[in-house]
Amino acid sequence: MGGSAPRRDHHLPAETTSFVDRRGELTQGRELLARARLVTLTGPGGVGKTRLAARIAARVQRAFPDGVRFVHLSGVHDPALVPLAVADALGLHDRSAQPPLDALVEQVRDRRLLLVVDNCEHLAGACARLAAALLRGTEGVRILATSRHRLGLTEEHLMEVRPLPVPNPDGDLSAAPGYPALTLFADRAAAVVPGFRLTPANRASVARLCHRLDGLPLAIELAAVRMRVLDVDQLLDRLDDRYRFLTTGSPAALPRHQTLRAAVAWSHDLCTLPEQTVWARLSVLAGSFDLETAEAVCAGATASESSRHPDGAGCPVGVPPADGLPCRDGARPPESTRRPVGAQPAEGAPRPEGARPLESTRCPEGVVPVPQGRGQLVALRRAAVPALPDRCPDGSGTPARPVASSPGLPGPTGLRRDDVLEAVAGLVDKSVLCRETGPGGVRYRLLDTLRQYGLEQLRRDAGQEEAARRRQRDWMARRAEQYERGWFGPGQPETAALLRADRDNLRAALDFSLTAPGEALAGLRLAGTLWFHWHACGASREGLYWLDRALAAAPGPTRERARGLWVAGLLAAATRDFPRGRRHAADALALAQALGDTAEAAHAEYVIGVIRLFGDDLPGALRHFEATVARGPVPGQHLSLVGLDQVELACALGFLGEAERAVEVCEQALRLCERHGEQWVRSYVLRMLALAHTVLGDWPRAQRHAREALRLKLAVHDVIGIALTLDLLASIAARRGAPEDAALLLGGADRVWADIDTGRWGSHTLDSVRRDSEERAVLALGREVFERTHRRGGALGLRELAGHVLQEPGRPPGAEAADPPPHEDTAVPLTRRETEVARLVAEGLANQQIADRLVIARRTAEGHVERILGKLGFSNRSQIAAWMTAQR
Repeated sequence: MGGSAPRRDHHLPAETTSFVDRRGELTQGRELLARARLVTLTGPGGVGKTRLAARIAARVQRAFPDGVRFVHLSGVHDPALVPLAVADALGLHDRSAQPPLDALVEQVRDRRLLLVVDNCEHLAGACARLAAALLRGTEGVRILATSRHRLGLTEEHLMEVRPLPVPNPDGDLSAAPGYPALTLFADRAAAVVPGFRLTPANRASVARLCHRLDGLPLAIELAAVRMRVLDVDQLLDRLDDRYRFLTTGSPAALPRHQTLRAAVAWSHDLCTLPEQTVWARLSVLAGSFDLETAEAVCAGATASESSRHPDGAGCPVGVPPADGLPCRDGARPPESTRRPVGAQPAEGAPRPEGARPLESTRCPEGVVPVPQGRGQLVALRRAAVPALPDRCPDGSGTPARPVASSPGLPGPTGLRRDDVLEAVAGLVDKSVLCRETGPGGVRYRLLDTLRQYGLEQLRRDAGQEEAARRRQRDWMARRAEQYERGWFGPGQPETAALLRADRDNLRAALDFSLTAPGEALAGLRLAGTLWFHWHACGASREGLYWLDRALAAAPGPTRERARGLWVAGLLAAATRDFPRGRRHAADALALAQALGDTAEAAHAEYVIGVIRLFGDDLPGALRHFEATVARGPVPGQHLSLVGLDQVELACALGFLGEAERAVEVCEQALRLCERHGEQWVRSYVLRMLALAHTVLGDWPRAQRHAREALRLKLAVHDVIGIALTLDLLASIAARRGAPEDAALLLGGADRVWADIDTGRWGSHTLDSVRRDSEERAVLALGREVFERTHRRGGALGLRELAGHVLQEPGRPPGAEAADPPPHEDTAVPLTRRETEVARLVAEGLANQQIADRLVIARRTAEGHVERILGKLGFSNRSQIAAWMTAQR
């Protein structure tokens, strides 16, 4: 509430407000996790399950050498996505052809980690299957789940999270400050009324208020924020009035689940009409969102909503088609959305920091404004756009469909963008919206309980939910097209981060398109537009899932289908399903040629060549890419794929020993990338250059290019590229006579590959390079030293490993610790007891096991581990284990 919701990364959430004492529950939760592998925190909405789970996990995280990961399921509504959400939280990028849950179990089989799976109630069956598979297929994985209901497994241990204790308002209140419910109210009230505290004069009223709210933390927080305009007694009077309205009698008759509903409804009643409308419309957003998204979904009817074709064809108004993707059937944006040449947004219209002024793409009778600059969209004030016509200018389309309005919710044209901004600010002030920092700046979030209430309000009026979901989908589609156009250029790391932040909303947009009648083609278009996200940012599994659904739902011979087929082929090939990939790519090529679409035909040809290359048909791949590169780019072909044609040609040349030709091709591709400020393709070009110079025996150049490639791949989180480049760096180290570096890098590379595919896709070429590096390092070091150094590399996190490779002076402490520091000579050596504890940590024992072995208290063992970490400058138990191994 008001910033108290956890941040949405996959490590433990950062707390932005104080945590009210739940000492008993924390102890009980820790004890349950010590003896059970599945613990479920149950309780009503708003009781504080998520915060408590995060606190318990924080207390026990040192017992899990492979870490604690938080899996947020509130934005996931498809059971099939649950294993993918867990894999994403763990940083896994499986590329095998196994079912996602089987692949997940295999990848974590030997790990010791804690999964905190939050908000399971709406996906109880999928979560039960997930938990059962992990419990039975692994030994070191434990699960802490939160749900309003039990998962129903025999291994499950339940812990009921109860409301906060409240003293009797009519009893002795001398110890009132010791009650968590009153402490919570006072803390949150002090945030809006500086100086507020519990006093003998207000204790009874605060106790009565908290008692009336049943001690539910969310209800107490919603009430406390009203202290900005009311005192405690006024709050109590108004709340009692609201309860009597709901029960037509005594407030005491209200059951607990209705208590929270009453508090939420009361907060809703206190909102202005625009705030209520924005609350309702924002409820269709599945995850966090920025202000532009809120404006697009909540402000007046979008042009795309008013002028869409019946089958979803045409382009969103105000954004021209992506390169090579003109509007279908020649449809053009409505004339009324065009500005005169050189026109700028209305005064006061927001413009993202760093965005350049609007440029224009000419169309007959006017222009369509095109936002420019680093993947960001310029929000145009909707009030400046004239009324929309009933039909598209070329006569296509259907009359604009009015969206139903009601006395409860103003119609879509009733809110301007400035109104949305004011409403969002008001909802943040009222603790309805949580404000958090994310990529691109400030983002907002509705807690799940408040989102469900908003949806109920939206569904009271026929057509409102569908209209809001369509606006959300159209906005996501416009963003995806904008990002795709800008992908071959600067700002790729920012774009990748923004897409990850919008992932839940992209899922909601795709799901709406593939479940609502008549929207399937738009869903296929969106899934295909996101090809670069699925392929470059480690989301191939999920991309293939959406494309399979979209292709089945939209079987017509369209260019969207041609695009979807080759993207599905590319992603299938990434999972080693080469026959499926070949079939999809061939179908895409045939359809694109039948449609006369040379761009999509060229894209399909790229996929066919890649499958030859990674299927170890090096001569066939060489002939294929020699032909496509000689042909040159075709109109509409995405420049990323033009560059990748050259990358794959250089790769084939390098593996076949034609290093000089490979260097020439790479230099040509580098010039293309540098002209556009591109990084992702450039990182592959640099890797190919490193490979070519390896063949030529020029180790300094090879290493320099490989290091730069790794730096760029880290920037866009290209996990597959990182793994491939680490393999190459290990090969370079082995060949230039640095066997220890080679062993360390192989350990790190094998660890990254474990999150993708331990078999390196079954590629003979990739396996032979890795095998050669190991053989050279073992020959120089001996098997025992190699294995020890290899384990050290595998124990490093990706950042530490990258710091070692890039030799950055500011690398994290773990990187310096990769080579064991001489702690025996330090001024703060480990004590005898600390050395014993460190040795047991290296054996893999948890704190309780260490305590049992040494016959000491668990808290004492925890203290020893914390002091060891501090003395050695480490951040996790794996580093202690690696250090102890090196001391031997």
